[in-house]
Amino acid sequence: MAPIYQQFQITFKYTVHFTEGLFNLSNPLLRNVILEDRTEEAPKVLFVIDHHVAEAVPALVSDIQAYSQQNADAFQLVTEPVIIPGGEQCKNDPTYVQQVLDIINDHGIDRHSYIIVIGGGAILDMVGYAASIAHRGIRHIRIPTTVLAQDDSGVGVKNSINAFGKKNFLGCFTPPNAVINDFNFLLTLSDREWRAGIAEAIKVALIKDASFFQFIQENAAKLAQRDMAAMQYLIRRSAEMHVQHIGSGDPFEKGSSRPLDFGHWSAHKIEPLSNYRIRHGEAVAMGIALDSVYSHLIGWLTEAEVNQIISVIKALGFELYATEMTSHLDDASHPDSLLHGLQEFREHLGGQLTIMLLEKIGYGVEVHEIDDKLVIEAIKKLQTY
Repeated sequence: MAPIYQQFQITFKYTVHFTEGLFNLSNPLLRNVILEDRTEEAPKVLFVIDHHVAEAVPALVSDIQAYSQQNADAFQLVTEPVIIPGGEQCKNDPTYVQQVLDIINDHGIDRHSYIIVIGGGAILDMVGYAASIAHRGIRHIRIPTTVLAQDDSGVGVKNSINAFGKKNFLGCFTPPNAVINDFNFLLTLSDREWRAGIAEAIKVALIKDASFFQFIQENAAKLAQRDMAAMQYLIRRSAEMHVQHIGSGDPFEKGSSRPLDFGHWSAHKIEPLSNYRIRHGEAVAMGIALDSVYSHLIGWLTEAEVNQIISVIKALGFELYATEMTSHLDDASHPDSLLHGLQEFREHLGGQLTIMLLEKIGYGVEVHEIDDKLVIEAIKKLQTY
């Protein structure tokens, strides 16, 4: 019999909004986002909140309840907001995914309902994953509360949890219905959390926009000192570049190309090797430094360019090196070797190894082979800066 061929296209669209005081009773943004997208009268809404955020903003739950009551004609709160541990803990322990799924089931949340998740990148990943697999997809709205989530992970289409000791082993590509960045949440961050998200902006600037990197370089002191105007510009520009890339290339990563993962092959290994003592943004800063030095060693970046990059990373307060980077370096097959991260990265991509390196600041180039000896040399050089 002749085969039957099928082909169809689906358009995904969502907006990244910027505001302050999202749950102020005078702020109509969330109400308008739901009204614009809803297909039935007053859909059910479930809020899931990162416990770090709930602790930092004690009035948040009552503010959400008051906002929901005032806007009961637009959406119905199915239960009081659920608070779940944030950070990598919620991605490492499958209990939390099951907890969200149980609540979805218990309250009859369906495809026309909304799950609104408030927190850092890890809980956005986990709750987005739960929303994506329940009923084959429940609408979800992300409200990122960290710099890293507002300028990178929270504005994309990835949802995941960790498994088998590997980052993001289980997951799916499901775009959110909307992303709402409330800058007021940034005021609750520690200096460490504030700084961590800047690494993703450095990353996208280095591979795509030299002028943006220049802005980061010129404003490094302001950013480190928590200048809000500088941070708002950084978040807006970084989020814009991430969204543009997702929409213009391979959003669901069917190929092996992942330019937005510059600096990430080693970062994804450093995190579990440190038992997540080193946070994602901190590991990415180390990965950017490592791959920048490697790019210089293969004759691409000039010494002056590498020094620029290293100086910016250090000025922002990042470490360049961790002892985990030198564990079992003499044996790339050892699961605790940083070099083994190259194999894990290739497996995660599928197909051939593809690593983004820098030919010059603002211009990234993909390669498919990495010289282990030069990686080791680059790690040793990082220890001298």
